[in-house]
Amino acid sequence: QVQLVESGGGLVQPGESLRLSCEVSGRTFSTLAMGWFRQTPGKERDFVAAINRYGSNTYYAESVKGRFTLSRDDAKNTVYLEMNKLKPEDTAVYYCAAFGSGIYHAPASYDYWGQGTQVTVSS
Repeated sequence: QVQLVESGGGLVQPGESLRLSCEVSGRTFSTLAMGWFRQTPGKERDFVAAINRYGSNTYYAESVKGRFTLSRDDAKNTVYLEMNKLKPEDTAVYYCAAFGSGIYHAPASYDYWGQGTQVTVSS
């Protein structure tokens, strides 16, 4: 199986930035498309961003376009989510996931998930 370990969450003020990291093991990282999702208590898990296995195509939810940037480093087996100009509504648990098959923005399309990391944006 594929294992994913996330880090980088924390507490920040509105307008500040955070970078989340997701280290992948158990399969050749360069063959995997990757995605990020987020979830708040009592709500469904929502798509945030995705990147293909080459790093040549990225996809973003409308709510984060222009503020978040997804990238990957195959030498480090790591995908990054750079989050800028953070807003209180960005507060959620963020999950890294490895794509299997299906629609890229649907959680059911992803076969492996990280443990989640908490991001809190508050003044």
